[in-house]
Amino acid sequence: MGAWAWGLLLLPLLASAQIQAVTPVPTVCSVDKTVLSVEENTQPQGPLVKVSLPDGQQLALGAQSTPGAFRVEGGELYLNMTPDYEETTVLRAELECRSGDSVVTQLRVFVTVLDVNDNAPTFSSTIFVKKVPEDTKVDTIVIPASTLRAQDLDKDDILFYTLQSVTPDADFFSLAGVNQPDLMLIQPLQFQEWTNITLKLLVQDASPNHTAAATLALEVQPADLRPPWFLPCAYTDSHVCIQARYRGAVLTGQAMVAPLALSPGPIYAVDGDWGIGEGIEYSIMGGNQEAFFSIGTDSGNLTLRATVPSPQTFELLVKAEQVDRARYSVTQVTVEAKDPGGGAPSFPLKLYRGFLVLGHGEGVAVKDTADPSQPLTIRAHDREFPDYNGAFTYHITNDSHFRMEGEAVLTTGLLATPGVYFLEVQAANTQTSRSASAAIEVQVSSEPTPEPGGSLAEAPRFSTVQMAALGGVLGALLLLALLALAVLVHKHYGHRLQCCPCCSHKAPEALPDGQDDQAFESDGEDNWAPVPSPPPAAPSPGHTALEPRAPPQPPESPSPGPGPKSPACAEGSPTAMRSILTKERRPESGYKAVWFGDDIGAEADVVVLNVPAADTGRSDSEDGDGWDSGDDEDSKNIENGDGRGGESTFLGPQEDVPH
Repeated sequence: MGAWAWGLLLLPLLASAQIQAVTPVPTVCSVDKTVLSVEENTQPQGPLVKVSLPDGQQLALGAQSTPGAFRVEGGELYLNMTPDYEETTVLRAELECRSGDSVVTQLRVFVTVLDVNDNAPTFSSTIFVKKVPEDTKVDTIVIPASTLRAQDLDKDDILFYTLQSVTPDADFFSLAGVNQPDLMLIQPLQFQEWTNITLKLLVQDASPNHTAAATLALEVQPADLRPPWFLPCAYTDSHVCIQARYRGAVLTGQAMVAPLALSPGPIYAVDGDWGIGEGIEYSIMGGNQEAFFSIGTDSGNLTLRATVPSPQTFELLVKAEQVDRARYSVTQVTVEAKDPGGGAPSFPLKLYRGFLVLGHGEGVAVKDTADPSQPLTIRAHDREFPDYNGAFTYHITNDSHFRMEGEAVLTTGLLATPGVYFLEVQAANTQTSRSASAAIEVQVSSEPTPEPGGSLAEAPRFSTVQMAALGGVLGALLLLALLALAVLVHKHYGHRLQCCPCCSHKAPEALPDGQDDQAFESDGEDNWAPVPSPPPAAPSPGHTALEPRAPPQPPESPSPGPGPKSPACAEGSPTAMRSILTKERRPESGYKAVWFGDDIGAEADVVVLNVPAADTGRSDSEDGDGWDSGDDEDSKNIENGDGRGGESTFLGPQEDVPH
C-alpha cells in the first residue's frame, strides 16, 4: 500500500482528535436554568432541566428538595408529581454532584406552580337562620357580607352573588350589590302575612360551572305596632281594621241579671299584634251611663246595674286597653231602652204543618207540607225590636222525639210508628228577653204525604226554567191556532170584507156581527146606494121557504174603476146595492135599514137587516109597509143562530145619533 493510501485512512482519526482537543471538559456541575414554572394540575412529560456533570461525578437529590416532587435520571431532572397550587405554590429541587461519597457541587432549581380556576366557591354554612323584628327599618342590613361571603381557593377569582325568593310574593330583601352580599330590608315586614321567609343565595366565579348555594331562613318577630281591635272588624289591610260597633236593647222597668246580648256579638277585643297577643282589659269611659251599666274588666260582658225608668238611648264608649298599657282602642255601644207595653213577638203562623216518612233516624229534617221540597222552618218576628229578630233561639217544649236546630225541626231518633205529633215551639229573644210560641203538626206516615191538590208530597216539582220552557211551547201552539183561525175566517168570510165594485164611491167594509160601524166618512156627498138583495131561491123538496140560503158570491172583478155599471148595479135593480142608512122610511118589501130622525138628538131605529124571504114564507107579524119591527120571531131565530138569514148584522142598541 502506498503512502498516500495510508494517509487517506488516517485522516478521519486525525479530525476526531482535533475536535476532542477543541471541546472543553467540564470541571464542575452546572444546569441550563434554575427557575421555571408549570400550571397546576399538569405534569410535564420531559425533563425539567439538564445537568452538566464532570467525568467521574454522579447527580443526586439533596435533603432540602420538596419531598416526592422530583426525580433524577442520569443527568436530567424530572417532575415526579402533579402540582396543586392550593397545596403549594413553589417546588424546590436541590441537586448534588458527588464524587464517590463526597459532594463536590450543590445546585438549586425552583419550580413555580401557576394557579388555575379549578375550584368552586363555598359558603361557610349551607343554611343561615336569622330572626328579624317586624319593625325593622327599611334599608337595614339584616345579615352582613362578612357572614354570607363565599370563599374561593383560586387566586384572584371574582365572585358574583344572586338572591332568589323561595317564599312566594315575599320580596322584602335584596343584596347590596352583585359582588357585595349584604342582605338588606327594602320594604316593611308584615307579621300577619309572612311569619317565615325563605331565600336562596347563589354565588359563582368566572367559570359558569363553579357555583354554590346557601339557604337563608328568616323568622319575622312580631312587634307591638297595632292597638287592640274590637271584633268582628273589617280589615282594610294588615295594619288598619275598621272595628265593630255594638247595639243592644233593654226593657224599661225590668231588671236583668244576665249580661246583655249585643249585635253583632258580645264585646270582645284582641291585640292587633296577633303574634304578641297581649291581654286586654275593658272599661266604660266616663259619663252618667255608669249608673245603669257596668262592664267586666276581663270578660267585656255588659250588664244592667239598675232598671231604666223611661225609654231612652244610651251611647256608651267602651275602652279596650292592653295589660301592659302600651296601646288601647275605643268603640261605641248603643243600648236602647224601650217600653215593654208594645206587642209581644209573634209567629207568622199559629200552626205549622210538616211531614216525615218512616225509616229515617236521628237528625232528619221535617219537610214543609206547603212546599215538600223544602225543610220546615220556624221563624219568629218582633215588630218592636226588628233589629234583633236574628237573636231568637228556638226549642220544643212538649215532645222529646223532635228538637230545633236553628229554625229547622229535626228528629232526635228513629220514629217507628206512624201518627200525628203536635209540638209546641218556643222562641226566646236573647237580646230583649221576650218570647213567643207556636204549634207544629207533624204527620209521620209510611208513604209520601199527599198535597192538597191530590199529588204526592214527594212528587217532583218543576223548576222555573222548566215552567218557562213549557210556557214558550204553549205560546207557540196558541199562535199556530190563531193563524189557523185567521185562515178559516178569511176562507169563509173574506168575501164580505171586500169593497163593492159597482159603487162610484168606496163603500165601508163589512164588520163582523155585533159590532157598530162608526166609519161614516163621506167624500163630498152622501152615498145612498141600495144594498143588493139576492133573488129568492126556490125551496128544495121537503123544506120550507125559510130554509137558509147560501151567501152571495163575490163579484168577478173586485177592482173599482170608471166605466159602465153592471146590470146588477143599475138604479132600481132588484139586486142593486142599497145603503142601510136613510133619513126616511122606504116602504119597500124586503128592505131593512136604520132610519134617522130629522131633528138633532132624535133616536135612531135600530133594526136587524135580513135578506127577504120568499113571499110564501113571510110572517103575518110584518108591517104593511114591509118594515120588520125587530122583535118578531124571525129576528129572534136569526140572533140565536137557527139558520134563518145568513146575511144579518146587529148594529147594537138605540142611541142618539146626530144627523
